[in-house]
Amino acid sequence: MLAAPDSHTFRFAAECRTSSGAAPCPHRPPPRHPRSATAPRPDCPWCGAARPRARTPVLDRCRACAHVFRTVPAPATGQVADRDRPRRHRATARAVLRLLRDDPESWLDVGTGDARFPAAAKAFFPYTAFDGLDVTSRVVRARAAERVEEAHVGRLTDRTLTAPLRARYDVVSLLHHLPRTPDPRAELRAALGLLRPGGLLVLELPDPEAPFAALTALLPASRERPAPLHLPPRANLAAALEAAGCAVLTPPGRGRPAAYRIIARRGGSAP
Repeated sequence: MLAAPDSHTFRFAAECRTSSGAAPCPHRPPPRHPRSATAPRPDCPWCGAARPRARTPVLDRCRACAHVFRTVPAPATGQVADRDRPRRHRATARAVLRLLRDDPESWLDVGTGDARFPAAAKAFFPYTAFDGLDVTSRVVRARAAERVEEAHVGRLTDRTLTAPLRARYDVVSLLHHLPRTPDPRAELRAALGLLRPGGLLVLELPDPEAPFAALTALLPASRERPAPLHLPPRANLAAALEAAGCAVLTPPGRGRPAAYRIIARRGGSAP
């Protein structure tokens, strides 16, 4: 025989009833983003080819260039710990160190957040002036903590913000930044414009061909790690850099298994 419902059960049921204009029930899970909430793109955001094929319910993959992009925004969550980040930052700094004879004079870290990468890289480049650019005010707090010398709040593609920074830096780094931007090609062009001739562009991105790459893209977003909108293959980025007059210095296969790293040297004719 079933037990009679107690007062807690009735109270729970009452809380879950909503009337016109009432707030959603706090005990129900948040609604999922249906695929129809965002109309699928008719073309690839990287190469413009038509008829991208579906890879998962929220990811599409271009038939022509293999570019993977998100079609539905990710739900936001709280902060997500990344215990491997300090080791990755040191590995990136070492990779740049191997390509330079002397410390670069100036370095801009794009999407720097709290400037954890510049703080780690200073151990390898003690005479380099690190600046940070981020869309949030976290970079201002990073400057107050002396992790960067200059803090720029805004988007890399904002010409008003970046006009004084053109051809100013010996190194520009975008670590897991391009995948989280609406237009990665525009971000790439803007980053090259801030480099001096012969300067280095450092990119790190999730590898769409790696195992569990789609799962990584589907993880909930957070303040520390916004969900990626794009997962361009390494070959696409390398081709875009070479078309812009850059020399790609890192061969395929470097970096973490789940990500790849590209370091390219800007030529004199780059934008």
